Amino acid sequence: MPIAARYLFIVSMDVAPDKEALFNEVYDTEHVPLLSKVPGVRGVTRMKTEPASFNIGGQRKVLDGAGAPTYMAIYEIDSPDVLLSKEWAEAGEQGRWPAEVRPYTTNRHHIVRKVI
Repeated sequence: MPIAARYLFIVSMDVAPDKEALFNEVYDTEHVPLLSKVPGVRGVTRMKTEPASFNIGGQRKVLDGAGAPTYMAIYEIDSPDVLLSKEWAEAGEQGRWPAEVRPYTTNRHHIVRKVI
C-alpha cells in the first residue's frame, strides 16, 4: 500500500515476556487510538518480527531478527514537528502506557524517515 504521509516515525522495542499480553492490549486499545488523534498523524501500523528465510546468491539466509527489537510501530506523520506538539506529548502520557507498560519495554529505538 502506498504511503500517504511525507514522514515516518518508527518506534521499535522489546517487552518483558510476562507483560506481552498487556503490552499488545494497551498498544492496540489505548496507545495507538490516542496518538492517532494527534493532528498530523495520518496512520499507524504495528508489526512483530516473524522468523523466515530467503535465498540470495545461491545461499539460504535465516531471518530471525537477532538483536533487533521484536515489535515495531510505524506512524505516518506530516512532519517531524508533530512529535514536538503538545498534543503528541499529552497523548503519549495518557492511559496505562506510562506506568503499566513503558517500564517493561527495552531495546527501544526511535527514528524519523522522510519518504522519498
